[in-house]
Amino acid sequence: MELLYVLDQWIIFALKIAALPVGGYALLHAVRQRADAFTAAGKLTKNAWLGITGVGLFLLIITPGPMYGGAMFWLAAMVAVLVYIVDVKPAVVEVQGGGPRW
Repeated sequence: MELLYVLDQWIIFALKIAALPVGGYALLHAVRQRADAFTAAGKLTKNAWLGITGVGLFLLIITPGPMYGGAMFWLAAMVAVLVYIVDVKPAVVEVQGGGPRW
């Protein structure tokens, strides 16, 4: 039973470490895009997404992780960052010409 607890802790730690670059990528991508592309794609404004991804990255950095009392904030931050990556980013890239943009 102790082995499963340790394994669980390592998996959670790996998720937390993997979430930080994902949040950073989302914020950097939002910074690099044109402001008019967000509204043209039918999404929130660039400033709104900068705030969402910035706060998301901040929460991913400061919360201790999903198993240490910060689960609600960590999960909300991860969902916000992933929504940007899977929904907003492709729409903004398509509006700006559809080419690969990081």
